Amino acid sequence: MPSRDIVEAFAKRLEDGDLVGAIEQFYTPDAATYENNAAPTVGREKLAAKERGVLAAFKEVKAVRIGPSLIEGDNVASRWIFSFTNAEGVTRTLEEIAWQTWQGDKLIEERFYYDPKQLGR
Repeated sequence: MPSRDIVEAFAKRLEDGDLVGAIEQFYTPDAATYENNAAPTVGREKLAAKERGVLAAFKEVKAVRIGPSLIEGDNVASRWIFSFTNAEGVTRTLEEIAWQTWQGDKLIEERFYYDPKQLGR
């Protein structure tokens, strides 16, 4: 079960823009993430590489947590708004719920729930 301090430290890394650093510090080596109902991305190295690709595709990516993260045992739920600004200065936002499963102070699984139409897909 993660402590409130660990969950807050994780959220602060995201809000500070260090999305790759958050993965490297807080995810287990075999962590998995799921985008809605898509097949998972498995492995901390793959997750970090995927995040680097997202960051490289945009001029700026911002994360803002809405309200507190809810912690119940090994499960954490957080509501986020991500803003993605492309090279032309166009910003699109994505509101999502992140549902996490932790093992102590490390994330082992994260599921993102959002409407992909928010990004114009």
